[in-house]
Amino acid sequence: MVKLTPELIEQSAQFTNPVRDRELDLRGYKIPVIENLGATLDQFDTIDLSDNDIRKVDGFPLLNRLKTVLLNNNRVVRIGENLEECLPHLDSIILTNNNIQELGDIDVLSTVKTLSSLSLMRNPVSTKKHYRLYVIHKLPQLRLLDFRKIKMKEREAATQMFKGKRGQKLVQDIVKKTKTFVPGATIQEKKQPEIQTGPSEEEISAIKHAIANATTLEEVERLTQLLRSGQVPGSHTNGSASFNRHADDEEMEYESNM
Repeated sequence: MVKLTPELIEQSAQFTNPVRDRELDLRGYKIPVIENLGATLDQFDTIDLSDNDIRKVDGFPLLNRLKTVLLNNNRVVRIGENLEECLPHLDSIILTNNNIQELGDIDVLSTVKTLSSLSLMRNPVSTKKHYRLYVIHKLPQLRLLDFRKIKMKEREAATQMFKGKRGQKLVQDIVKKTKTFVPGATIQEKKQPEIQTGPSEEEISAIKHAIANATTLEEVERLTQLLRSGQVPGSHTNGSASFNRHADDEEMEYESNM
């Protein structure tokens, strides 16, 4: 394992990625803890922490510029509370292929009102009953979940499922939280699969579906670059996409009704 030091940050690759965001590449060092990111001097839109050994998403200083955090292929079991206090413009968190277990572990993201894109593919939580509708219900600010646009009919279904006393009872029945994380403690984890050398068929299909439903050329460009640039698990090609996307007609209708 390698400690995330100011020296490592200074020596790591820094570049303008294909969507013209400034990116810091911290992939593949087996970093166990997010720390010392104040050494970035808040100069990056995207920080790529994929292919490390991070277990908890926290430890960020105040970074006003940071929009996208890439955490593919880590060992994340917990998301820290109040991320919006240190990352006030956070737009996207990509947590594909981690170890988030329970639906209740996602609740902490409800306070991150700027968050529009989230990937939890290949986490145990994504296999839970009512997973997608629960996340849509709990995080109404999302536009994209697991590389698929959230449609108005899904929002309506989520509202219907979780409304009233019956909905509250359902939430109580299905939501659990993983036991409190203690740094350094032994955690029972789902055995991680070997890191792939390319995106899975499921991930390719999800992104192609999003491209097919895109409504602007800018959105098509961003999603196409996402597919090519390796920001799905396993691809080590430098470059990543920030997910600042326009809503489709159904989402615009949803916003106008809020």
